[in-house]
Amino acid sequence: MKSSKAFKFPQLTTDKNVPLLDLSRQYRTIRDKMSAALINVNESGQFVLGPEVQKLETNVALYSRTKNGIGCASGSDALLLALMAVGIQPGDEVIVPSFTFFATASCVPRLGAVPVFADIDPVTFNLDPQNVEQRITSKTKAIIPVHLFGQMADMVAFRKMTKDHPDPLRQQIALIEDSAQAIGAELNNIPTGNWGDFACLSFYPTKNLGGAGDGGMLLTNNDDLANEAVLLRGHGMAPRYYHKKIGINSRLDSYQAAVLNVKLPYIDIWTKMRQQNAVRYYEMFDKVGLTNTIRLPDLQSNRRHVWNQFVIRIPDGLRNALREELTEHKIGTDIYYPLGLHQQECFQYLGYAANDLPETLRASEEVLALPIFPELRIDEQWTVVQGIKKFCDANEGRKVFPVAA
Repeated sequence: MKSSKAFKFPQLTTDKNVPLLDLSRQYRTIRDKMSAALINVNESGQFVLGPEVQKLETNVALYSRTKNGIGCASGSDALLLALMAVGIQPGDEVIVPSFTFFATASCVPRLGAVPVFADIDPVTFNLDPQNVEQRITSKTKAIIPVHLFGQMADMVAFRKMTKDHPDPLRQQIALIEDSAQAIGAELNNIPTGNWGDFACLSFYPTKNLGGAGDGGMLLTNNDDLANEAVLLRGHGMAPRYYHKKIGINSRLDSYQAAVLNVKLPYIDIWTKMRQQNAVRYYEMFDKVGLTNTIRLPDLQSNRRHVWNQFVIRIPDGLRNALREELTEHKIGTDIYYPLGLHQQECFQYLGYAANDLPETLRASEEVLALPIFPELRIDEQWTVVQGIKKFCDANEGRKVFPVAA
């Protein structure tokens, strides 16, 4: 990564309160614009799928360099609508990662299809193409790679096994990007939204482009699929009260669109701030001599990482103890994710054992997310690093992480 501008390290201290995320800091910078936008919605009287939604759909598609944006009620619904639009039927198999948020997989059984869990690449936390290849069968109808934590999965490999494969049956496998954490992420200078049949965005408040509640969007370059998604999000109705298909009610409201329209012009600025925070973490961990003690995130080549999360790995059973100590010092962290989906109670009917996906299991026991939101201050980052340094010093002599991972 490129080095940030030189800065003076603050005095060592762990007496500051550091939140994992503070949305109020961002809000204060755009409060007047947000208020004016919401007033305009009230005065227009158009609260669902109105001009604000159309504006957002157009501008997010332009930002992502795709032809179509289709707003919906949440990122979870975006995934469900994508599967519906590509024609997933009961009994079909959909390959998904186990190390991801629940919505990536829950959309599959909602349609009577079968989620097939695949393992992850331990370096990027993203779906492992080789593991996916081993799980493709004649029943496989879709693959959902997740661009976890803001870094794109290996979409070149996934296209080779689907859209660019010489077998026509492979070419029919739908490729759906779960881009809930990755708006603006790129691989080979090509943004998410341009690699598969659909990309699915979430506008949940914690996302890089977050609203004031739930919201989502589908991106696609396929006009026919876009039209199908538009139909399905509104009860399959066209024209009014005439239903061509059984759809769902998943319409983006104008309040959320208005908030997001205010925020969208700032997204590259906020992304750059996240990237600078990531660089500083590398410098700070190097400064305190921890780069060979804990495992920092790995930025892959030819990718634009948008850093929705900054996730380190603390193995040897020390992750939970570290988090407890940081919590005592009022340093915010979180665990994304404490269980692989194949271990969740609701998916036990599929018959997976925990160690069937060893890298997923290991990640769930080791990962710890640190604060990286755009407005995070340098002294707060230094407090986080010092808290981890203090813990590692107290556990000196115990293996924390192998250097060559």
